Amino acid sequence: MNNLEKSVDEETTKGEKKDLSSAVLETEPSDSGMAAASATDGVAATALRSVIQRIEHAAERCGRRSDQVRLVAVSKTKPVSLVKQVYDAGHRCFGENYVKELIEKAPQLPDDIEWHFIGNLQSNKVKPLLTGVPNLAMVETVDDEKIANQLDRVAGNIGRKPLKVFIQVNTSGEETKSGVEPDGCLELVKHVTSNCPNLEFCGLMTIGMPDYTSTPENFKTLARCRSEVCEALGISEDQCDLSMGMSGDFELAVEMGSTNVRVGSTIFGAREYPTKQSN
Repeated sequence: MNNLEKSVDEETTKGEKKDLSSAVLETEPSDSGMAAASATDGVAATALRSVIQRIEHAAERCGRRSDQVRLVAVSKTKPVSLVKQVYDAGHRCFGENYVKELIEKAPQLPDDIEWHFIGNLQSNKVKPLLTGVPNLAMVETVDDEKIANQLDRVAGNIGRKPLKVFIQVNTSGEETKSGVEPDGCLELVKHVTSNCPNLEFCGLMTIGMPDYTSTPENFKTLARCRSEVCEALGISEDQCDLSMGMSGDFELAVEMGSTNVRVGSTIFGAREYPTKQSN
């Protein structure tokens, strides 16, 4: 069975590496089954299936297995009812950008969801995030030693299992973007792996350009950072995820080696911002 079509169990490790199939998932494999499901499910569930198919095709074009790519369904600003619709379609991996929104949503949804925090994280919001979301699976936006130290301290104090993290890299050079500069990536990774025992370094992440797309050069830069990190740490590249690709560019990202794509509006529809959110 294609791992895109399996349900997600609780995170497990195999050789210290999580099976990425646990988050891309999880719909009925047959075309007739998909058509029937589309007729009865909502728009978001149908859109999820379309994104999964596009990931599969992108992977095929570059000779990769689709179960090597995790799909994070980004539900920021969307109601719990819409998240539940995608959950009921079989998906288990969701992403949120705002601490307040995530700690409000998470208790209203099943606890087997794997939440990824993908927004800018302030130090004073780390404790509310970790204590308010026990099933927080990953923080993708560690961009300096201060936030790494705070995550490590809080994770240790509350006694949770080591928190998986990505190091965010600013590959576009935009001043408005968070992320460590590419030439500082290795140093930050070494800090996490050497000084943060309650964090588990899992890979690198980058955010697209203002229109939510990235040029191939951005993706190449992140891949070069991974090569440098893996050589320095003495690990294989398949032990270091690349989180790159969003609604506008996830297929290109898959073709260029992404193992973690963050897709929001293509699944859930255009976002609405009734009030200014704060982290």
